[in-house]
Amino acid sequence: MPELPEVETVRRGLAPHVEARRVLRLDQRRPDLRFPFPDRFADRIEGRRIVAAARRAKYLLLRLDDGWTWLVHLGMSGRFTIADPGGKGPAKARSAQAGHNSGWALIDKHDHVLVELEGGVRLVYNDVRRFGFMDLIETAREDDSPHLARLGPEPLDPAFDGAALSAALRGKNTPIKAALLDQAVVAGLGNIYVCEALWRAGISPKRRAASVPGLRAQRLTEAVRAVIAEAIEAGGSSLRDYVQADGELGYFQHAFDAYDREGTPCRRPGCGGTIRRIVQSGRSTFYCPDHQR
Repeated sequence: MPELPEVETVRRGLAPHVEARRVLRLDQRRPDLRFPFPDRFADRIEGRRIVAAARRAKYLLLRLDDGWTWLVHLGMSGRFTIADPGGKGPAKARSAQAGHNSGWALIDKHDHVLVELEGGVRLVYNDVRRFGFMDLIETAREDDSPHLARLGPEPLDPAFDGAALSAALRGKNTPIKAALLDQAVVAGLGNIYVCEALWRAGISPKRRAASVPGLRAQRLTEAVRAVIAEAIEAGGSSLRDYVQADGELGYFQHAFDAYDREGTPCRRPGCGGTIRRIVQSGRSTFYCPDHQR
């Protein structure tokens, strides 16, 4: 599932193409994704101008000029691609199909939302597994929406520091890995980057969260911030179905130090350990038992 760096990469890819442009047409090609679309979804977006492309945790927030926000969660396989005005971009249609209200050519059977914007820009949302979803929420009350209300601080927010993490972890008896995956503790982290951050911080994923506050928490917040910043800079991890808005794959997976490296030597200088894989709450955890304590 795309994590914060992947979603931020998509946001950055979309922003210059969609911001300040009016939505001329929106073709909703099915009634639902993971959840049903909001009532009159296409009608409420058509004619509106996208004033900002923002992000909160793993959610894309396309803010409209009428005080509503078009919220998108990519799920496991959701992706946006953009066709340039000449139709030469990655979303170029391949074969004509009849019966769709926008009159667009069918690009792929999993292209569920097709959007035409001012200037000839065409935006395509494709979701093979349909675990993504879309909603419309009031912009002024975004933080009160059911999707965003319980989210903790962003990893790159100055408010996310050792003191804040210490307070969030105090009294928690779950493993630290599970605590970091709790979106109320820190927003946007997923399995991949939690493994990476714990490796960098030298903290075992099995350590009880309540034992982390203090110097360990400070070390961990610094590791989280560093790995997220590097992954965003690298363009996301591009695992499985993930692609950037321009169709290019990210490549941060080539720099993983722990994730998916079971049985390989630990890269920490002077460690000499071997990366192991365990299962926690049904998810694979990769760590080095020699230096992560």
